[in-house]
Amino acid sequence: MKRLVVLAVALVTALSASAQQADGGISEAMLKNIRQNHQTSEAEKAARNALALNPIAELATNADNLAMIDTHFSHRVKTKGITDQQQSGRCWLFTGLNVLRAKMIDDLDLQEMEFSQNYLFFYDQLEKSNLFLQAVIDTKHLPMEDRQVEWLFKNPLNDGGQFTGVSNLVMKYGVVPSEVMPENYQSNNTAQVGNLLKLKLREFGLKLRNQRDRRAPIALKEEMLGEIYSMLVRAYGVPPTEFDWTRKDKEGNPVETKHYTPKSFYAEFFGDIDLEKDFVMVMNDPSREYHKVYEIEYDRHVYDGDNWVYLNLPIDEVKALAIASIKDNTAMYFSCDVGKFLLSKKGTLDINNFDYESLMGVEFPMNKEERVRTFASGSSHAMTLIAVDLDSEGNAKKWMVENSWGPAAGWKGNLIMTDEWFEEYMFRVVVDKKYIPAETLKLLDEKPIMLPSWDPMFAPEN
Repeated sequence: MKRLVVLAVALVTALSASAQQADGGISEAMLKNIRQNHQTSEAEKAARNALALNPIAELATNADNLAMIDTHFSHRVKTKGITDQQQSGRCWLFTGLNVLRAKMIDDLDLQEMEFSQNYLFFYDQLEKSNLFLQAVIDTKHLPMEDRQVEWLFKNPLNDGGQFTGVSNLVMKYGVVPSEVMPENYQSNNTAQVGNLLKLKLREFGLKLRNQRDRRAPIALKEEMLGEIYSMLVRAYGVPPTEFDWTRKDKEGNPVETKHYTPKSFYAEFFGDIDLEKDFVMVMNDPSREYHKVYEIEYDRHVYDGDNWVYLNLPIDEVKALAIASIKDNTAMYFSCDVGKFLLSKKGTLDINNFDYESLMGVEFPMNKEERVRTFASGSSHAMTLIAVDLDSEGNAKKWMVENSWGPAAGWKGNLIMTDEWFEEYMFRVVVDKKYIPAETLKLLDEKPIMLPSWDPMFAPEN
């Protein structure tokens, strides 16, 4: 027996050694060659000295591109006001509500309007908690080491999201004006409450997996959601079920006061708009086949709602849809990789804002498809697309989005992007079906290609 154990250990050792290449490490000879091939120059030394004392973003700022971009736009949606998500990941919610806000302000010629993000965020966190707990029940038959179960416990809750969250939540819970359920410290700073909720949900998830009492899992889940609800009330307040609201004209004069529920308020001012049925999320993801429909599992905010489904189109087709919408004075939910080449001082997104290659002495040649495949780029932030500047032939020169970082951020609260940046770092836009050609809409009749929860395109927008 002892001989067999020794042989087994030797076999495992041999297999481990064979899996590791003998010359796979950095040898002394390799390091010597690397050192000898490194060329030291005056320019390299100057760059090294500068990097030792300054942020890369400041050193890489392209001095040839410091002049402010032209702020004229040939076509711009009528909007008023800039919102501020502060220290929270609710850009998706601010963006979706800002799209609705722009329409209501224009339709009623209002002086101002803002919907309560806190109201819908309360239900977002409750619904996501239910989504996690029910998913745990649905996957109880799988081992804890299963990748789907592992993903669930790693991601029980977050404050980020997608347009599907906006559409499902609004159609289920309606909307209320901001003054009916205003922001508070916790809604503006969501991290600490979120961490406590995640800790509680993981505890509940284990209890559901290891359940030994005779109660039905649904009954136990309802008890757990009662605790989550109480935590949310303490953090964000009690969401209203009815309220009075006075509509005012553009001069601020009262027009009428009426009694509403959140759903009747939405029905009165947006009754003909079904966010779940009338809009299509369009993606430009060159790493996947175009003119196909994709769906991401568990990528939803509401368990009985919709997974994120998107139509993948070439960039020129996406631009055509966006231009048609803006020309018709209709704002859009838009998301992109906002951190790339953003010059905050000017509020511009321009691939010429920074020259990292000259500073570091190397090239960065990956294209959009390669960046997506290697996780170097992906959608990270949602904003409201409101303007495009077209040349005499109808081609886009630049675009503008209304951001949710407050009026002092960017250019008057907005970000202006060059068309070249748009092509490289724009990922999603949600378009009303009426702007989509019939032959393109037919693609939605195809059964979506299901992608797993951990697909890189799932990452929530913050």
